[in-house]
Amino acid sequence: MDLTPKQIVHELNKYIIGQDEAKKAVAIALRNRYRRSMLSPELQDEITPKNIIMKGPTGVGKTEIARRLAKLVKAPFLKVEATKYTEVGYVGRDVESMVRDLAECAIRLVKEEKTAEVSYKACAVAERRIAKVLAEMKKDERGETAKQLFEDRLVEDIHAGKYDQTVIEIEVDDIPKPLELSPGSGAAIDLGSVFGGLGMHRKKKRKTTVREAKQLIIAEEADKLIDGDAVNAEAIRRAENDGIIFIDEIDKIAGKENRGGADVSREGVQRDILPIVEGCTVMTKYGPVKTDYILFIAAGAFHVSKVEDLIPELQGRFPIQVELKSLTKDDFINILTQPQNAITSQYSALLAVDNIDLHFGADAIEKIAEISEDINNTSEDIGARRLHTVMEYLLEDISFNAGGNDYPVIPVNVDKKYVEEHLEKIIKNRDLKKYVL
Repeated sequence: MDLTPKQIVHELNKYIIGQDEAKKAVAIALRNRYRRSMLSPELQDEITPKNIIMKGPTGVGKTEIARRLAKLVKAPFLKVEATKYTEVGYVGRDVESMVRDLAECAIRLVKEEKTAEVSYKACAVAERRIAKVLAEMKKDERGETAKQLFEDRLVEDIHAGKYDQTVIEIEVDDIPKPLELSPGSGAAIDLGSVFGGLGMHRKKKRKTTVREAKQLIIAEEADKLIDGDAVNAEAIRRAENDGIIFIDEIDKIAGKENRGGADVSREGVQRDILPIVEGCTVMTKYGPVKTDYILFIAAGAFHVSKVEDLIPELQGRFPIQVELKSLTKDDFINILTQPQNAITSQYSALLAVDNIDLHFGADAIEKIAEISEDINNTSEDIGARRLHTVMEYLLEDISFNAGGNDYPVIPVNVDKKYVEEHLEKIIKNRDLKKYVL
């Protein structure tokens, strides 16, 4: 997708409020990928992505920016936490597993696309198979009707969803799960393909609804129609050229001195991450994956440590540093009203299930934003996540008392007075904190 940086930022603005500097940096990084793909192969080899470090408190949109970015261009995306990895020689995950996990994401992404391409054929096969099963169950009803015509009518009814909840018994492939030779190694034996190669396709009978049976058979038939080798090759190509790895909590492994205990291997983890970011080849069960052109985005709050506490070699591999700002009252107001998936819209939709017609007044939204900003300033700053805490307190009574579709639709208008009454406890605690030294 050849979106311009301005178009990318415009799309990100639909979901993320503020943080223009970070959005601009990732938009340029993404556009540079498209620019690189237009160059000659010789020049492509010379151009590597400019990795990014995002610095800022929790809940300000670091992860969301990276996630939305990957979704925008349908790129393989993986979020990992730096604290989950340990230096080679210690018990824990090795850093190469992030590349193997990215390969898995790419496989899943490509498989979904290929399945969508053959879904029409697979669906037709599934409906015909289910019709044969239903025809056997309805022998007495068939009477003198020709079998083929009866099945054709059943296919139409199945397609229309008339038999979705009917329970039938079908035969599906019994595929054993792959056995991993050693945890995290990426090497596994696929017993299904071994037995398949020997002509030992095992089947098992399963009782299920027509709707679920249809999905099972579609997945089974799609696998037969898709070229597995082509999927693997395309997935590896995408992982290498379009993959995005988001390394969160990188500040937790910053620090140049070993203090023993849990921190014993943190500098070692940095040194292990270095070759992955610099560019190396990692073996996966789908084939070798080169990491030279994967885009790495690292993030951390950096409250205690600084970016400069990372080893110099690793800092050099993240040339772009952007700082995300703490959210203000205006940001909170925008978060509550502007995004497509705004929190107020989410709660209105949730409570509409129980016939509560929930509306928020402009004064109420302003008060919620003011309280959220104050709590973040007087206690731990957890960014936009503070809104979830405040909203849960605010709507606790309504959520608890609502229930059942037998009640008529009840309109509930949340105004400033309602907010102050229901958040009185939070406001009092906040006022007391002003006097705690």
